[in-house]
Amino acid sequence: MSDPDYYKVLGVSRKASADKIRKAYKKLAKENHPDSKPDDEAAAEKFKRIQDAYSVLSDAKKRQQYDQFGTTFPGNGPGPFPGGGGWPGGGGRTGRSSPLDLRDLFGGIFGGKGRGGFASQGQAAPPLQGDDIRIQVEIPFQVAANGGNHSVQLQQDGKMERLNVKIPPGVTTGSVIRLAGQGQPSLGQGPAGDLKLSLKVAPHPYFRRQGRHLLIDVPITPGEAALGAKVDVPTLSEGMVSVTIPPGTSGGTKLRLKGKGVKDQKTGETGDQHVVVKIVVPKELSDDARHAYERLADVAPMSPRSGLW
Repeated sequence: MSDPDYYKVLGVSRKASADKIRKAYKKLAKENHPDSKPDDEAAAEKFKRIQDAYSVLSDAKKRQQYDQFGTTFPGNGPGPFPGGGGWPGGGGRTGRSSPLDLRDLFGGIFGGKGRGGFASQGQAAPPLQGDDIRIQVEIPFQVAANGGNHSVQLQQDGKMERLNVKIPPGVTTGSVIRLAGQGQPSLGQGPAGDLKLSLKVAPHPYFRRQGRHLLIDVPITPGEAALGAKVDVPTLSEGMVSVTIPPGTSGGTKLRLKGKGVKDQKTGETGDQHVVVKIVVPKELSDDARHAYERLADVAPMSPRSGLW
């Protein structure tokens, strides 16, 4: 039998980068793993050739020697892996370990606790874990702030499935919730993958967030600002509350409602709600109203810009 062309085995060019070689290996190894194709001798043989090729081409020094001498380069002795190192994690004929670690390569999908990879040719390959599923889910502003249950619709194997997901309080856009075992099933006897929900928080009609604090704009009249008043203001979870506007309040003033904000996921502390005062004047004035404002300007003259610049 002629010497194998390791580049052709992995389906890459001789100038392929280490990253391309690694990606090609991951794809082919997964497709031909014994869990993917049980009792398929051709796939099992191809799986071994893929391992041989990657164990050489993934090592810069071995790859350089292979490019110069072919499979007869020094140190490329007998054994299931070139270099006589045996299966990864095993002693092999020379007592050396291969630099390849399937657990590192696949992020832990080969084997579980107590599994050290392939100890020898005779040992059965560990089961493949199913793929993770990643989807983006938009949740209501109030659910993100206060926490609660949210229904997620998921299509699996052509069927629509609805999951009830518990959302912790204080999540933000970009937060990820992991549901173990709710992903793709394994091709063999391995565990299912995970379902990872990337959250997007929907905007609220009038609340907005700054970290663990809530802000809401509250419009008041010039008379309320000047004389003071009590106004009803909504909160996110406690309904309407009465807020006192002190006499002489200027536009942009923030009045704090302690403890009516959002719970911080890291510290567990709850933020505040800030009432941002917005003074609103009428766009159109009746004759009487105009005279009243003119009278006010006469009896209470002031220049809010005096000394400002």
